Amino acid sequence: MAPENGSFVTEFILMGLTDRPGLQIPLFFLFLVMYVLTVLGNLGLIILIGLSSHLHTPMYFFLFNLSFIDLCYSSVFTPKMLMNFISKKNVISYRGCRTQLYFYCFFVISDIYLLTSMAYDQYVAICNPLLYDTVMSSKICCNLMLGSYLIAFSSAVAHTGCRPRLTFCDANTINHYFCDIFPVMQLSCISTYINELEVCTVVGINIFMPIVTIFVSYGFVVFTVFHISSNEGRSKAFSTCSSHIIAVSLFFGSGTFMYLKPSSAGSMNEGKISSVFYTNVIPLMNPLIYSLRNKDVKIALRKSLTRRKF
Repeated sequence: MAPENGSFVTEFILMGLTDRPGLQIPLFFLFLVMYVLTVLGNLGLIILIGLSSHLHTPMYFFLFNLSFIDLCYSSVFTPKMLMNFISKKNVISYRGCRTQLYFYCFFVISDIYLLTSMAYDQYVAICNPLLYDTVMSSKICCNLMLGSYLIAFSSAVAHTGCRPRLTFCDANTINHYFCDIFPVMQLSCISTYINELEVCTVVGINIFMPIVTIFVSYGFVVFTVFHISSNEGRSKAFSTCSSHIIAVSLFFGSGTFMYLKPSSAGSMNEGKISSVFYTNVIPLMNPLIYSLRNKDVKIALRKSLTRRKF
C-alpha cells in the first residue's frame, strides 16, 4: 500500500553513519557508551533536582526540563542508530520516518526556547535581583515552559505537514543515520523548493529570534557585571552564567551550521558529522556542563550520597 502522499515508496533504507564494515562494531560500542552516559547524566540531574528541596528554584526548574528534553531528544534516534550498526538492512517505514522527524523537531525546538528562557532568568537574576522573586514566579516559569512546548509543537507540525507534498518514486535510500529533513528531501522526484523555503523560514525564525533575545539578555548581564565594584562579585556573576553561555554556544553554533544553508551546499558526509555533534554530543555534554561547573549541584549530590551512607 502506498503512503498518503501517493508515492510508490512505503519504507526507507538508512545508510547509517558509515558504510565501512570494520567500523560498525567499534562505532556501536562508542555510541552505546555515549547514550548510556547521556541517559544516566540527564536522569541523574532530574532525580537530584526533584529530591533536593533547595534546588527548587526557577534556574533548576529550567534545568530539570532541559535534562528531560535532552533525555527524550537523544532517545528519538539513538536506539535506531545503534540497531543500524549491527543489522544488515537498516529499514524504517514511511510513517516511522515522519514520526521520528516530528519528535526530533519538537524536542530540538523546545530546547531552543528553553535555553532562551534560561538566558532571561540569568538576566533577571543579575540585573534585577530585587525583583527576581516577582518576575520569575512559579506561574511565569510554567508559562515560559508551556510557551516553549507550544511553539515546538506548531513548528514540528509545520515541518512534518509539508512532508506529504513530496513524491518519492523509486529512490528510498537515505544518506543519513536518521530521517533528517534535507537527506529525505533529496529523494523526492518533484521540486522541493516550497519545502526548502518552509525549512529556512521556520528554522530561521526559531534560531534568529532566540539568538537575539539571548544576545540582548547577556549584553545587559555583561554591562551589569562590569559595573560590579568587587572582583569577588564579578567572578561569582560570571561563574553563574558561564555554564549557560557554553551550552548556548554549542547548541546554536552547530544548529546554525546544519540547517541555515541550502541542501546542495557541502557534502552529505559533512552533514552527518555535524549531526553527530548536534544530536549525540550536546545531550551528553549538557549534564556535565551544568553539574561540574555548578556548586549547588555538587553540594546536593554530596548530601544525597551522604544520606545514602547512613
